[in-house]
Amino acid sequence: MAGTKLSIDDKIFKNLDGSGDWSIKGYEKRGGYKGLKKLLKTDPDKHIAQLKESALRGRGGAGFPTGMKWSFMPKPDGVRPNYLVCNADEGEPGTCKDRDILRYDPHTLVEGMIVGCYCLGAKTGYIYVRGEYYDESSRLNQAIEEAYKAGYLGKDIMGTGVDVDIHVHLGAGAYICGEETALLESLEGKKGQPRVKPPFPAGFGLYGCPTTINNVETIAQVPPILKKGNEWWTQFGRPNNHGTKIFSISGAVNLPCNVEAPMSITLKELIEEHAGGVIGGWDNLLAVIPGGSSTPMLSAADCETAVMDFDGLREFGTGLGTAAVIVMNKDTDLLRVMTRISAFYKHESCGQCTPCREGVGWVFRLMDRLSKGEGTLEELDQLYDVTKKIEGKTICAFADGAMWPVQGTLKHFRHLFEEKIKENTKKSA
Repeated sequence: MAGTKLSIDDKIFKNLDGSGDWSIKGYEKRGGYKGLKKLLKTDPDKHIAQLKESALRGRGGAGFPTGMKWSFMPKPDGVRPNYLVCNADEGEPGTCKDRDILRYDPHTLVEGMIVGCYCLGAKTGYIYVRGEYYDESSRLNQAIEEAYKAGYLGKDIMGTGVDVDIHVHLGAGAYICGEETALLESLEGKKGQPRVKPPFPAGFGLYGCPTTINNVETIAQVPPILKKGNEWWTQFGRPNNHGTKIFSISGAVNLPCNVEAPMSITLKELIEEHAGGVIGGWDNLLAVIPGGSSTPMLSAADCETAVMDFDGLREFGTGLGTAAVIVMNKDTDLLRVMTRISAFYKHESCGQCTPCREGVGWVFRLMDRLSKGEGTLEELDQLYDVTKKIEGKTICAFADGAMWPVQGTLKHFRHLFEEKIKENTKKSA
């Protein structure tokens, strides 16, 4: 495997830190759009086959193989159009990678949308941007305008006969619209609530037409893979976990950052080499949430050997998710942090499913009491039991993501709850 730090040539997001020119001139100078014409003249089925072989997995959280997902898309039938929708509704607490892509390197996404639309037989692509990302969406719109003027978008792109138009839609700040079918509902002008599946978007998506939905980072990675080849891509990471990944590192670290690094880097290397280490030193580490707020935490002991890829984190009972690494040291009131996360999920539930509408609020209220020591030891068992009864009982995975952090807290730090309860009991006596 390649080293833990990428050369500038191996980075896909060469301006992720915002140090260079974000405009089309800067992007072209960094090699952007070079070779695009050749890609648009190659059989799209060959591109999809290459993506399958590359083992690119979705960077939005689920990690589903992108090539396989694209192969589900039916060929245009001349009756219903095909659509490519980009999910830029980045709302996972701790995650801010898509924001920096839109802000500092928007043309990586634009070029990815062009190639993606071509591969999927779509003449129109939509980018659904989080409502709070107004400045970022404005810059993205500027980048799209530049691409039209340069002949990379519109009718008969560079004489290839390929037509692609891209539209940006600004959401209204609802976390649930990050769920792909809720996003489609919102895009259609309806209330953003998840759809019952099947039917799946590949067959019945936007406006009842075949639709593929992918994350910003995933779509932006497609052109470099197709241009440079799978041999280059697979040198990074372990089998089935290849390529590069943007990690959003925040919390108790000396240098919070977004960094593009090879997949399968160890968590310790990621924090020590790219984020300046834990505040107070590695021995001061308490826990890490590895993939955004909806993923169960890792204990300090787990962090010693945890590998940052889809399969590596599954071994520890958690997931890579969006790769938002939230570091907590021993100065952190961990129980209050997790209670705050529960409050977030209570607020963001769309209310469509009873287990989620009622259960997530119930879990937050009990977490709030227990984190203050206002509860009983028996209620800790009750809390866990309820989370398991909610998990897997709803239309979408929102409720699962709300329960997993609570389960992770009870798994690794039940003793903190018990200490709080015992202290409070003594005071009351």
